[in-house]
This record gives sequence, C-alpha cells and structure tokens, in this order.
Amino acid sequence: MTLHDTPLSPAGADRTFQVDLRGLVDLLSHHLYSSPRVYLRELLQNAVDALTARHGLEPGAPADTFGIRLYADGSVVRVEDDGVGLTEDDVHTFLATIGRSSKRAERIAEQRAEFIGQFGIGLLSCFLVADEIHVLSRSARTPDAPVVEWRGRGDGSYTVRTLPSSAHPRPGTTVTLTPRVDAGEWTRPAQVHALARHFGSLLRHPVTFDDGTGGSGASVNPEPAPWAGTYPTPGARSRALAAYGEETFGFTPLDTIELDLPAVGLKGIACVLPEAVPAGRRHGHRVHVKGMLLSEQAEEILPEWAFFVRCVVDAESLRPTASRESLYEDDTLVAVRDALAERLRAWIARTAASDPDLLGRFLQAHHLAVKSLAVHDDEILRMLLPWLPFETTDGHATLDEFARTHRTVLVTSSVEEFRQVAAIASAAGLGVVNGGYTYDRELVHRLPEIRPEVSVADLDPATLTAHLDPVDRETELAAAAYLAMARDALAVFDCDVALRTFQPASAPALLLDSREARHERTRSQLAREQQGGLWGDILGHLRQEAPRAQLILNQLNPLVRAAVGIDEPELARTSAEALYGQAAMLSRRPLRPAESSLINRSFLDLLAHALRKDS
Repeated sequence: MTLHDTPLSPAGADRTFQVDLRGLVDLLSHHLYSSPRVYLRELLQNAVDALTARHGLEPGAPADTFGIRLYADGSVVRVEDDGVGLTEDDVHTFLATIGRSSKRAERIAEQRAEFIGQFGIGLLSCFLVADEIHVLSRSARTPDAPVVEWRGRGDGSYTVRTLPSSAHPRPGTTVTLTPRVDAGEWTRPAQVHALARHFGSLLRHPVTFDDGTGGSGASVNPEPAPWAGTYPTPGARSRALAAYGEETFGFTPLDTIELDLPAVGLKGIACVLPEAVPAGRRHGHRVHVKGMLLSEQAEEILPEWAFFVRCVVDAESLRPTASRESLYEDDTLVAVRDALAERLRAWIARTAASDPDLLGRFLQAHHLAVKSLAVHDDEILRMLLPWLPFETTDGHATLDEFARTHRTVLVTSSVEEFRQVAAIASAAGLGVVNGGYTYDRELVHRLPEIRPEVSVADLDPATLTAHLDPVDRETELAAAAYLAMARDALAVFDCDVALRTFQPASAPALLLDSREARHERTRSQLAREQQGGLWGDILGHLRQEAPRAQLILNQLNPLVRAAVGIDEPELARTSAEALYGQAAMLSRRPLRPAESSLINRSFLDLLAHALRKDS
C-alpha cells in the first residue's frame, strides 16, 4: 500500500491498493497506540535501530561515537541520529510503502534480532502530531552517498529528491516535524524533554536534548541502568537499587531483588511492596526492550501470585506487539515468566533462612500472596507454612505456635462457622482454625506434612457437641416441656433444640448451622414444593435427609435457667424465638428475612409481656 496516488491501470493490469492516510492515522491513534506521545518513542526507536546497524558496519567504533540529538523549540521537533542512514532506493522502498520495514531488508536480515521496531509504521505515528514529516538521510553504506530528502504529507502525498552532500554532511538521518496547533501538549520543549527521559532513560546510546535557548544539549540518559553500574560494596549496590526503585515507583521497597536472565539478555530489579495489596490485584511492571521503555503496565511478565512486587526490567529477546506497548505472548515470554518466578521463590527461601526480621515484615504484609504460592509450591509450603499467620481460637497465631498447644487441629469451612463456635470451642479447650479465608483451609489440612505429630480434621457440629457437657437427668426432665415448645416454635427453621452446659456461662445459646446444611435444606424444600412436576422427578433423585440446625441452650446461663421454667406456651415460644435470634446474630452470618422478622417480633412480644406484668 503506497502513500501516493497512482494512475488508473488498464483493464486486467495489476493495480495498487490506495490508502486514505487520514483514516489510517485515525485507526492508529484509536486502536494501535495508547496516546499521541508515542510519536517520540517511535522516532527514538528508529534512531536506535539505525545506530545498531551503523555499529554493525563499524564494529570497532566506541559505543559513544554515534548518538542521538533531539531539538524542540515550540515550532519544530527534530530527531537526528548518526545511524546507518538511507539510500534513495531505501527511501522509495521503506518510506513510500506502509508497513514495510528496513529491518526486513535482505542485507541486514541476519541482524534482525538487534532491532526494536518497524520503520514504516513507526514513522506514520508522527502524523498523530504533525501534518508534514521531513526526512533528510545520508547512507553510511556507500562512500560519498548523496543526501536523500523525503517529505510526506498528511493528505497521502510525498516527494523524494537528492541533495548535495552539504545538506547532511555526515551519515545518518534527521527527521523534522512541524507540529499541528492542536498537538502543542505533546510537542512543547519541556514535554519533548520529559518524553525523551521517560522512554529513553535506559538507552545504551548517548541522547541529548536542546530546547533552542542557546545552552549545550542536556543529556537524556546520563547514567546507566543502576544494575549495570559498579559499586564499592554490596551495601552500596543495594542502596542504589532501592533508591532507583523508590524514584521509579514512589515507595520505599521492603527489599529489592536483582533479576538476571542471561539467556534472554534480561536484567532488572523487583521491588517488594511495603504494604499489602488486595488479593488478585496485579500491578503493572516497567519493561524496557533494548533500553527503550515498552510499557509501564506489563502484567504478563510475572505470574499472578507475584502481586507483592513491582519490577523494572530491560530485555534483549522479548518480542513487542505491533504497538510496541506490550509483550507478545510466545514461548520466550512463558520461559521468562517462569524464570522470574523462580527468582522470587529463591528470594523468599533465602530470606527465610537468613533474615527472620525481614521475613516477619514480609509475611505481615503479604501473607496472602505467600499462601497462594504455598498451595501450589511444595518447597514454599514446607519452608513457610509454620510461619504463616492464621485466625484461631487462640487469636492470630502461626501454625507452628498453634500446633505446640493443640495436637488435634480442627478447621472450619467458613468464616461464619468459625464465628459461631470460636468462644465455645476455646472454652472447651478445642483448637480451631478459621478455614473460611482464601487458601487457609487447604493449607491447614497440609500441616501434617510438616508436623507429622499433628492431626487435622474438619470441624462438624457433632465434634463440638461431643465436647459440651450434658445436664443431669433431673434437669433434663424438668426442661422437657419447654424444650418441646421451643422445638415446635423453631420447626419453621428446621432447628432442633438441646440443653447442655458449657463455658462461657455468659453465652445463653449456641447455634450450629453450616452453610452446606442450609443449602441442603433449601434444596429439599424446593423438591417438596415441586412434587409431581418435572422438577419433582429430577430433584427427587437428589433429595437426601437434610441436616437440621441445632440451638444449644446453656444451662449455666441464668437467663436460660429462668426460660426453661416457663410453663406459659406463648411466652415459652417467644423466649425460644428470642434465644434463636440472638444466637443467629452472634454467628455473624447474613440473616434470612424470616429470621429478621422473628427477631423483631420476639423483642416486641417480650417487651409487651414485661409492660403488662409491670402494670
């Protein structure tokens, strides 16, 4: 597809696709590039690739012999490089044809891996901010090569001509843009300098910027990447890496992890976040390719569980997408992601073995991330499971601490189940861990792999009930009439009522009702309501005896002792409903509408009874 119109061809002759350049630029701005600011990145990339090719021609030249110079004074933006330059044939081939890349030319095909982008599409990005692009280039491949001028316009037309060598005395290329009025946000001198620093701070070639005020050009990349520097001591190196992480991300890292994968030419750092982040929230990472910033939000460079770090990396062999704003998902990226994950695991292992203080601060902030990793990583499980914090009937404790006191560890399946039983289980001497949080139940069940002397079992109502003391037979008989009325009142909730003694005595009742049991009762009720229909046939096969909830009344509580002596049926029913409602609220699970209504009604009925009695 060419940038210019061609004459109509005779019938049957080959034709050339024509391009609406404005439509193409609109497509680029809305669907390929995230912002017009990428025009400067594309120009820098073209310049860097040209310098790479020049070094291929002159491998003995010092690295700082050739460079890139930026100029912006508000009226023009200019990027000049000392690269390989273009011949007249190159200009016709690569600047007049959309999408063709000089990096694909046969003569440099063997060097393709050394280049960042594609010249054709990259240069088109300049039309996001300018209506005209002016290119002057002189090839370094041919001695005494003429200067070639290419001038492309936003309407799709272009011109090419040759000029005397004085128009561009040295080999290289100069691209000049005349910004549109509406592009001032991206082409002001200060903004051009900022964009150059943003995209090119890690470039290996010297880049300078001149704002036209007469001063000497300011260096865009005066310092090498911090991991490429030399330092007098390991401590000085660590401090320099941490300072770079703080400058880049805006937080003081808990620690910095050096990343080095020679096979793909990747170097960088991972900064450990000092505070916890929500589960599953993945931070973007800064990825540079051959020194050029590719993306600040590259999530794909690390696995999902590694949300406790933010990375800055520079790689040689990662493949950018067409927009050069993210990474192409290929086998190389998968291998890099796995290798970086291994580096993070190694840091955790090293920290656990050598720096318990740092490990404690890390786990305090990021225990959820480590738990998610331990579920799938046996080495991390063995190393860190005893140190991870869990909610238990002894308070927040590590499993190592908890297992010293409780050789049998019980684990609940939900947070609400733990809330129901925590106080009672603690008073009964049972060791219960809240397994309702993400990963916790699965991890607690793997504790015997680390502590073989400890057994782990799921907590069920029968286990807890077995640890509650029965009342004597005389008390049981005296309360039988009340218990029968209470069961009748609570039958609508499929709830049984029993009388026991347990600590603390301040707890009048305990409601044992798991989420699974409520689900099974709901399913059974649906089956009963659908008898005779298609759903009745289907659900009839699924029906089983639904487990009932249990309201355990505490004989040690004065209020319960007074309640079981009530012989007035209505008052007995109301008191049982009130005890059920109070126990349901203490369980902290969501109340069903019928339960909320019961709590309100029982409170008002008891209040009315008290007022009648006083009057």
